[in-house]
Amino acid sequence: MVENRDIIIVGLQSLDSEIGSNCVNIAYEFAKNNRVLYVNYPLDRLTTIRHNSNPSIKKRKKILKGNEPDLVQINKNMWNLYPRTILESINQIGSKTIFNYLNKINNKRYAKKINKSIEKLGFKNFILFNDSDFYRSFYLKELLKPALFVYYTRDNMVATDYFKKHGARYEEAIMKKADLVAANSVYLQNEAIKFNQNSYYVGQGCDLTLFDKTLIKKLPDDIETIKKPVLGYIGVLKSSRLDIEVIEHLAVSKPEWSIVLVGPEDDKFKNSKLHKIKNIHFLGSKNIDELPSYLAAFDIAINPQLLNELTIGNYPRKIDEYLAMGKPVLATKTEAMQTFSEHVYLAENKEEYVTLAEKALKKNNSEKEKAREEFAKSHTWENNVLKIYKAIQKLTN
Repeated sequence: MVENRDIIIVGLQSLDSEIGSNCVNIAYEFAKNNRVLYVNYPLDRLTTIRHNSNPSIKKRKKILKGNEPDLVQINKNMWNLYPRTILESINQIGSKTIFNYLNKINNKRYAKKINKSIEKLGFKNFILFNDSDFYRSFYLKELLKPALFVYYTRDNMVATDYFKKHGARYEEAIMKKADLVAANSVYLQNEAIKFNQNSYYVGQGCDLTLFDKTLIKKLPDDIETIKKPVLGYIGVLKSSRLDIEVIEHLAVSKPEWSIVLVGPEDDKFKNSKLHKIKNIHFLGSKNIDELPSYLAAFDIAINPQLLNELTIGNYPRKIDEYLAMGKPVLATKTEAMQTFSEHVYLAENKEEYVTLAEKALKKNNSEKEKAREEFAKSHTWENNVLKIYKAIQKLTN
């Protein structure tokens, strides 16, 4: 346990992010026993122009002008900083020399605002926790001088288009200078250990409060009448991450099964032949509090990931949500998914998706359902942070 320390958190998502963030959950857990300064990422020039009507950007502009406070206390032990600075938009610059020069300027602007809050709050001997922000926060170890610098990796960010120009070399370099690297998947730990021997797998936390089958009173109308058995997926339908061919193969091979897809679609999904297959049902986006009732209607929950740079190291939080409801789960076999191997059917190709789905339908029982639920419930944010603390203590004791 790490207690009575000061912790500064920087990363890719703000505390008020509309989408879920590991780092936000970790921050609140840190703040139970430590003082925490959560630093929102600064605006850059293009963002202020392109998203001028966005309520979040409007709020940031008010803060920049001094019309709202930049440092806000969230609870007894936690503060949120909106840095009063604008960074240069440099991501599309191809030249390494120019990018490096401007990135250092950005880092100095950012660090200056963080240091003001450090002085105001009286933070001492603090831990710097960086959630995958290898550009804006690259020089913060040198500029803030933390007692300990932890780099947190929870997705293969360098595989995304946004970071392809400079991401790989920057993440490698920031991992090398970190005191330790914390990874939320075994794959990412193995990647990190190439650059830093103090790299640890710390697992993943999840808030499974909603995913309790005892809370389900009624199935939604648009799924209740769909023919059984139902194989279902919940989440954003992105062709860069999901294997359309696997979904098609499942549906065509087993026309007596129903394939249900819950979530918004990208253009490739919208234009795919999946929409012409009778036993595939697209139910669209749902509110988060509705999702457990859709999951309750599934006979098997699926996660047909594509195998690529974006997905190979990904820890899919939806697997814990599926398991928390006791559902048989069928997913693509990856190194990161080995964590779930005792409770999830892992397929290596589209043919195995069919044979393993048949097995899952035949072999399911109440004992297996209970084991799945217990396994998922062990993945709390508290347990996740305890593993981070354990890694820190290895270096500080």
